[in-house]
Amino acid sequence: MNKNELKVGLIQQACSANGYDNRQRLAEHIGAAAKEGAQLVVLQELHNTPYFCQVENVDNFDLAEPIPGPSTEFFGELARQHGIVLVISLFERRAPGLYHNTAVVLEKDGTIAGKYRKMHIPDDPAYYEKFYFTPGDMGFHPITTSVGKLGVQVCWDQWYPEGARLMALQGADLLIYPTAIGYESSDTPGEQTRQREAWTTVQRGHAVANGLPVITVNRVGHEADPSGQTKGITFWGSSFVAGPQGELLAQASTQDEEVVVVTVDLHRSECVRRWWPFLRDRRIESFTDLTRRFIDD
Repeated sequence: MNKNELKVGLIQQACSANGYDNRQRLAEHIGAAAKEGAQLVVLQELHNTPYFCQVENVDNFDLAEPIPGPSTEFFGELARQHGIVLVISLFERRAPGLYHNTAVVLEKDGTIAGKYRKMHIPDDPAYYEKFYFTPGDMGFHPITTSVGKLGVQVCWDQWYPEGARLMALQGADLLIYPTAIGYESSDTPGEQTRQREAWTTVQRGHAVANGLPVITVNRVGHEADPSGQTKGITFWGSSFVAGPQGELLAQASTQDEEVVVVTVDLHRSECVRRWWPFLRDRRIESFTDLTRRFIDD
């Protein structure tokens, strides 16, 4: 393979209430991606369990774990066995009463290359994440690995252009977003389509604005609301890889579990940035107001 080409694997999976089963199926899918030549494999957000943030329940804090811990050991061994860089997503127990939604990057030898704590935390019906997660305090910094500098963020972060830009300005080769997002049961089919397409479009926009490939991995399938107050969430899948002009290189279905392996040409980012030199033409001296919550005057 050309040294500028990187084979990326996306694991789009439905989650059951059985954590052991979830991890074993992930292990099988990771092995399948590696067998197809994937050098970098990305998992979805909070992949070990159902999306527990549909309800506010203090017992769910028992699902959290330290980093390093059992999951970094389990998935680190898989990374080592298959010789891949692996991006995982965990409910981190940092200290009693202090928890984060954290992505961890594992190197080919199974060691931890780095981690990223989710910065933007939603608080919406069926997405009660502020109850569980403290906003990240590590900033937006790419993680250096043997396959490149990875600009990893998590789910709700994907709607904000600032994080993507900061990753790009620090030399990220790829933007990566583990995700858990789906439809509210009362939404009309038309509204569901608009939401899903907006989600894809905004991230393709990050690819265009920064001249970088984007990798997004979402969960799939229906997960019931344990409280019975809603009809649960149907996660819309649609995991995808976009190139540096926003072109879709691959996209999974809206309803099936899939292992997607796609080749990304990293040199293309250099070419695109020469044609569209957005970083050159930024008027950075005029952007100071971006640090304000809102401009009232």
